[in-house]
Amino acid sequence: MKNNQLATILLGLLTISALASVVLCWLYISSTRQKNALQAQANMIVNNRNVIAALVNDTLEYSKTHQAIDPVLESLRLKGGKSAATTTNKPATK
Repeated sequence: MKNNQLATILLGLLTISALASVVLCWLYISSTRQKNALQAQANMIVNNRNVIAALVNDTLEYSKTHQAIDPVLESLRLKGGKSAATTTNKPATK
């Protein structure tokens, strides 16, 4: 039986293709795991931001009836003076 060059080349290409498929599959799985971890962190950040915003809003509502908390809110720039809401760039009026 003779060695068939074409069969050897095709077998080599099949082996290289299988190894490339394994590498690409591993990269895909790694990327998916990293994406899921980052998505969980992003969800935690959004959740924390929402909780803090609700806490700030509740604190501002509380300050309407209890003036003793105003110095704390002013030191955090949440009320009075230059707050984050009043420092936004406003368009010039004519």
